[in-house]
Amino acid sequence: MRRLRRWYAWWARHAPRLRDLLYVAFSLLTIVLQAASGGNGWSVKDWYVLGAGIVASVVLFWRRRFPVTVTAVTVLAMLTGGIFVPMGLALLTLAIRRRDLALAILGLAGYAAYVLNSWGNENQIWVSVFTGPFLVGTWVAIGAYVGARRDLMASLRDRAERAEAERELRSDQARLGERSRIAQEMHDVLAHKVSLIALHAGGLEVNPAVGPDKVEGSARLIRETARQAMEDLREVLGVLRTDVSVAGADLAPVPKASDLERLIKASRDAGVTVGYDVTLPDDVPVSVGRTVYRVVQESLTNVHKHARGAATDVQVHGARGEGVTVRVANVRPVAAGSLLPGAGAGLVGLRERVQLVGGRLWIGPTPEGGWRVEAWLPWPDGRDGDVGLQGDAGVRGDAVSQGDEGER
Repeated sequence: MRRLRRWYAWWARHAPRLRDLLYVAFSLLTIVLQAASGGNGWSVKDWYVLGAGIVASVVLFWRRRFPVTVTAVTVLAMLTGGIFVPMGLALLTLAIRRRDLALAILGLAGYAAYVLNSWGNENQIWVSVFTGPFLVGTWVAIGAYVGARRDLMASLRDRAERAEAERELRSDQARLGERSRIAQEMHDVLAHKVSLIALHAGGLEVNPAVGPDKVEGSARLIRETARQAMEDLREVLGVLRTDVSVAGADLAPVPKASDLERLIKASRDAGVTVGYDVTLPDDVPVSVGRTVYRVVQESLTNVHKHARGAATDVQVHGARGEGVTVRVANVRPVAAGSLLPGAGAGLVGLRERVQLVGGRLWIGPTPEGGWRVEAWLPWPDGRDGDVGLQGDAGVRGDAVSQGDEGER
């Protein structure tokens, strides 16, 4: 079996040139037989047929590289010496490689050469007129069929390769999208809790003289926050293993006013002064409510990390047909430096969430030296006239951010 595979590999590597040699050998054999068919010795015509036939046969070796030139030479040999086989093989090759005007012209020229070669013999010329289309046409038709089949196979092979490449590309894009979604969800779930833990620990570090009650309370809050972070992490990982929802809809909670209150209460327990003004109905759309929750969560996380101790104001107002406005602003922080490193990935993901629902986002410093994150999210009232409102918001959402995100 191994030897058979080696022979097949050798044949596949040398098959084109071997076929060329077979074409030349077959043509030479027919030329010798045609030249020697006179029976009364070798005349000048027989020697001419032999010489022209040898030339027409040898040039078949270059039939792949110069199919038009080789066919023209064999047509001339047919016209002057009645040598048909090299012309037929050349027309076969030309039809395989190209089916255009050159094939039509040389095919007609070959037919004309076949007929004119019988000029002077009245009976023979009429036979050539009627048999020529079948003889010449057979070589051209076989070559055209083989060429069309090769082109079809090449097209199918190319299409299959493109489909395979596209499938691999889509698979890579799906993997990258899934990795990005996992990273964003892990950031949303853990960053807020970890920032609270760092804020509690930082408070104990800068106030080492606080009483035992304060230390005990802070330690209890750190323990509870760490436990909640682990539960959230376990829940996210569990959903990621079995998530079949569209765009990961099961990964994020469906927030209500009570969920926002828990976020703000956690920040207040960490020592941040947070003002709270929320009027958000419970029937807010799922995508809008989830985005509101993430805007407030990411904004408070950045306050914990970069503006610890700065008083913060949270305002959420929304109504059907008017949209939902979320505004989180903090005053100038007293302490310098950050408790945790930040790369701005949270705000990048936040912008993507807001744009996904067709909203607008503003991020930047306030005139007083603080920082503001404000978002507007569409909430149509269900009438046909409101469809354009959300679409217009999506268009305007492309230029939604001002300010330096790298600071946050």
